[in-house]
Amino acid sequence: MPRVSDKIVAETNNNPCLQGVSISKPVRINEAIRASQLRVIGPDGNQIGILTRAEALLEAERQELDLVEISPNATPPVARIVDWGKYNYQKTKELQRNRKHTKATEVKQMRLGLKIGSNDLDIKLRKIRGFLDDGHKVKIMIFYRGREMAHQELGYQLMGRITESLSDVAVIDQSAQLAGKNLSIVVRSNHAKAKAQNPQRDSEAH
Repeated sequence: MPRVSDKIVAETNNNPCLQGVSISKPVRINEAIRASQLRVIGPDGNQIGILTRAEALLEAERQELDLVEISPNATPPVARIVDWGKYNYQKTKELQRNRKHTKATEVKQMRLGLKIGSNDLDIKLRKIRGFLDDGHKVKIMIFYRGREMAHQELGYQLMGRITESLSDVAVIDQSAQLAGKNLSIVVRSNHAKAKAQNPQRDSEAH
């Protein structure tokens, strides 16, 4: 049977299948559950009723699933019958997504010269896309050298090309600003556009 070994497994996050589980306390599974009576919830989310520990374990075994104590402090404690292996897989994916989305946003910087070549510009753009895909904002800076300051419009034209190239995945967060010899702009990811452009990657993440 695909039941996990009878042990206490540490949980790290909430999940609709295991509502009430503390993220800082261990979760008792199968024979590790000590309560003599349990309020049991089935794998479909419907309440089965109050069963003895032996009856609850037998029901979980009958369904070839695991009995997980989700509310140990309730009277009686609440347990749910779930596929623990499948849940752990889904949990790992969920934690990865949550970690990516909840981490503090970092502003990355990308500097380039006014006379940057096409190949080098493509490399810079790929790096910027990578930063955006990771959830970061990106400050793009074009620096002028010497007499280039007499042709500031060329910097704005280059910046326009860059933002146009990124328009499928990014939106402007801070408009172009000239400070000294640096022309800068801040862009952030447009998640809706990014998902539309790469639905396969988004489906794989789920």
